[in-house]
Amino acid sequence: MTLRSAAPCEIRTALLLRDEIALLDVRHEAGFATGHPLFAANMAADRIALEAETRLPRKDVPIVIYDNGEGLVASAADRLSALGYSNVRQLDGGLDGWRRAGYELFQDVNSYAKAFGELVESRRHTPSLPADEVAALIAGKANIAILDVRRFDEYATMNIPGSVSVPGAELVLRAREAAPDPATTIIVNCAGRTRSIIGTQSLINAGVANKVVALRNGTIGWTLAKQNLEHGADRRGGIGPFEDAEANARDVAYRAGVRRVSVEEAKALEAQTHRTLYRFDVRDAEEYAAGHIAGFRHYAGGQLVQEIDMAAPVRGARILLSDNRGIRADMTASWLAQMGWETYVFDGGYEGALEAGPPKVLPKPDPLHRYRRPYEGTDVSAEKMQAYLDWEYGLVEQLRRDGTHGFFVI
Repeated sequence: MTLRSAAPCEIRTALLLRDEIALLDVRHEAGFATGHPLFAANMAADRIALEAETRLPRKDVPIVIYDNGEGLVASAADRLSALGYSNVRQLDGGLDGWRRAGYELFQDVNSYAKAFGELVESRRHTPSLPADEVAALIAGKANIAILDVRRFDEYATMNIPGSVSVPGAELVLRAREAAPDPATTIIVNCAGRTRSIIGTQSLINAGVANKVVALRNGTIGWTLAKQNLEHGADRRGGIGPFEDAEANARDVAYRAGVRRVSVEEAKALEAQTHRTLYRFDVRDAEEYAAGHIAGFRHYAGGQLVQEIDMAAPVRGARILLSDNRGIRADMTASWLAQMGWETYVFDGGYEGALEAGPPKVLPKPDPLHRYRRPYEGTDVSAEKMQAYLDWEYGLVEQLRRDGTHGFFVI
């Protein structure tokens, strides 16, 4: 097939105007992580048949594909065409064309969520403590609660001693149960920086009475400080929102520009087939499996903020979130809206018939082609961990040079 081209300046303009566009890097994830445009999403050519219809729900959405000279574009275009995608172009000059146009390349994966997290810390001065200070508090049996906001499987692999698993969007819902005494200092940690910054700032934004700080640099910082980690822990935080948590979460979403829609209004959104609409249920997987609104894909809220490029590759699309308790959807939506998404919360929807069944999970990439995150596992070198932190520290300045992000921080 003859593939039309799109100039880098045309794609940049579409991103600035928030037009719908899926800029797809069709290399394997390990190649993608070496450098890509800020809002590019990775969809390896040999995974298009597995992923496209889940990640690109509208068949006539504008799609622009590129590689870095590996010769993958033609096969990727053929695979998209075979699935019925009708508006596919290639980036003129590929990744090198983007570079020659003078535009920024961002390393790693989930780059723009991580850059956003750094911007939040920069603008809100999100408080944090270094590993040695937190270790001293633990040793002194201080009145603290350490809440790990990663996925539970990450937590079980390695965790800060005594910490409890409370995945990101669950924080405001479970804060009182995790730290019932307002005098308890809550310490939020993840593997590196992003999720702990967002988690800490979520509790602060929602008005929790406790003092809240992040563990600076997460388990990476803890490891670099030569502190010991636990392995195989199974402590999970119970449900218990603090006083006014629901109203406060709704107010946070409102201040971020999130809109609430009824069942009928949600149907009106769904009827506008000229726009891409992503629908995510942001509760935990067990709740989703027990009963969810038809058409909503499971994506736990904290991970959705971290992995929004994977979940919603169409920049400029709309996002509709559901949660029977409201708090998780409101807090998740507040962050997505600040990242420039047109975001809605489904107000209701759980009163009628629900579908049951486990979440649909996309197959994981071949380990040979997967990018090994510097915060995964227990055998990553100190040099790689430090290099990763140094990269994150530079993201705010790189956002400034790039100039396309459109983020704001409430």
